Amino acid sequence: MSDSGLTAEWTARISDYPYAHIGVEQMAGAIGAVISGVDIASPATDDVIGEIRQALDDHLVVFFHDQDITPAQQLAFAQRFGKVIDYPLVQGLETCPEVVPVVKLADERVNFGGLWHADTTYLDEPPMGAMLLAKELPPFGGDTIFANQQLAYKTLSHGMQNVLDNLTVIQSSKKAAVTRTREDRLKTSAIGDRAEDGMVAEHPAVIRHPRTGRKALFVNSGHTVRFKEMTEEESQPILDYLYHHQVRPEFTCRFTWRVGAMAFWDNFSSQHNPVNDYHNFKRVMHRVTIGSGRPER
Repeated sequence: MSDSGLTAEWTARISDYPYAHIGVEQMAGAIGAVISGVDIASPATDDVIGEIRQALDDHLVVFFHDQDITPAQQLAFAQRFGKVIDYPLVQGLETCPEVVPVVKLADERVNFGGLWHADTTYLDEPPMGAMLLAKELPPFGGDTIFANQQLAYKTLSHGMQNVLDNLTVIQSSKKAAVTRTREDRLKTSAIGDRAEDGMVAEHPAVIRHPRTGRKALFVNSGHTVRFKEMTEEESQPILDYLYHHQVRPEFTCRFTWRVGAMAFWDNFSSQHNPVNDYHNFKRVMHRVTIGSGRPER
């Protein structure tokens, strides 16, 4: 089947789930949906939480609008989906340490995490997902783009899939490109010496989703250094191809933020890239990270 046929097959698979408690409006053919009918400030029923989890499994990133919530309310909502874990480098809010402010000040030119990546894949147990809430925004710009890594894997040739299915990737927190995107925040809000230590982990190049069993490509330009079974020089041509392939426009959606919007993404099956096009303006987001164990083949 052609790549376009596979993309159409993906869209058809996720378009008709019978939601009874929430509204789900698909954003793009490959990834992303807007959820309505949910007030995060109020405790949700188990049925509502179950349908949000279903929407996340199908769409890989879901968005909520008009959520006027406190850090404690954001944390309580996140805890319904799994164990909340620390972000390994940056301090959380003094009043709610599990909630991490993601800030770009008006005089800064580099945005935190400003490149295509999956979050903290250099950890032995990287997060399953994260929730990011818009608190203060520039008058324009600052969109975030998300890419479907299940579809990225599915559209590879069978030969490439067979190779990658048996490979392991080395992931590092000290890869130069992503390190530069953290410099401003770590000057003021780093946790002890962890930012300088560097963290390294090994993970399968292709992982299976813990709930759906679907395979996803688990390499990313922010943290992947090489394949364990190869040298960096041998790895680089394959990785360069994958970095280009996995963020093809037809695998993506682009979200325009407004204050009170929140994104909840599947970190095992998607990547994201915050667009850095709002110099001279401040942007403040609140992030909560959710863990679920090691990714597996």
